Amino acid sequence: MRLLGLISVVAAVLLAGCVSTSGSVRQPSAPETVASEKALILPPPGGPAIVSVVETRRGNGVEQMLWLSTSSSVPGQNFLKVQFYGASGSNPGAGGDSYKMINERGVSREAWVAAPGVAMARNYTFLQNNYGPFAYAAGRSRAGDTCLYGWQQIRSNQAAHSQARNFGMIQVRLRLCDGRASERQLLSVMYAYTLTGTLNGEIWNPYGEVKGADEVLGRAGSPVYPDDGGPRQGAIEIGYEPAPTAVRRRQRQVKAPVTATTPTPVGVRVPLPDEAFETPGASTQPMPAPDPVQQAAKAGGITVPSPDCIGDVAMTAACRR
Repeated sequence: MRLLGLISVVAAVLLAGCVSTSGSVRQPSAPETVASEKALILPPPGGPAIVSVVETRRGNGVEQMLWLSTSSSVPGQNFLKVQFYGASGSNPGAGGDSYKMINERGVSREAWVAAPGVAMARNYTFLQNNYGPFAYAAGRSRAGDTCLYGWQQIRSNQAAHSQARNFGMIQVRLRLCDGRASERQLLSVMYAYTLTGTLNGEIWNPYGEVKGADEVLGRAGSPVYPDDGGPRQGAIEIGYEPAPTAVRRRQRQVKAPVTATTPTPVGVRVPLPDEAFETPGASTQPMPAPDPVQQAAKAGGITVPSPDCIGDVAMTAACRR
């Protein structure tokens, strides 16, 4: 009886385990859209703008595709792609992605697929941004649009791998086509993008050893100048004498005084009694003094006749006035 009871208990446990296992749901590894704030790489400030971020988690890393705003007639959409490779990712159940080293043939194929119909020419000038060396190809479409495809692999050198660390790797791809921008303007994105993600663990550090400070720092007899060229004519001079300050006087603008104009009277001026009449072109003669007898007679209202108008001559026309 005791043996049968033990067997029934074991069977019940196994049955319960089978029921819970068969009822679980697991989502397979598939791309999903995440918020722009969770982007592991960012374009430079000012654009191009992020339209959406698609993330794919694998067993050994994470991949994000940032779709960017596009203003071009070339088929396709601008993007900024980043891949983080490490020992273990955030989705252990998913399969891992193998390391894909950059090679010329593979990059040429990628550029042709990213910008179909555009003759992309590889630029062989050595270029380097804050994360290390990078390269790019550029071309122009028949419509005049400029396209650029840039790539970069961030990984420490082989000497750092011998120390059982720095095995991580980051790969970046950039596709930009624009109808108004030049090649230099598109190339600036490769210089100014920012990586915000990282790989956990010192063993998976993709940047290698941190560069130490310059050996001349703190050493006597090794002056450090504000420019890379050191002391040169016009940059650093021995001795200092302040230059005289030039006093600039402000010219004072003097406004002309406003003179009030007296209106000219219209008409003939009547002279005062004590003034003489002035006739243009004639000499000035004093006026005869008035007769006091005539003034008194006029004041009283009586007219005194002249002696010449007494008698028979009084009826003349001159005496009638």
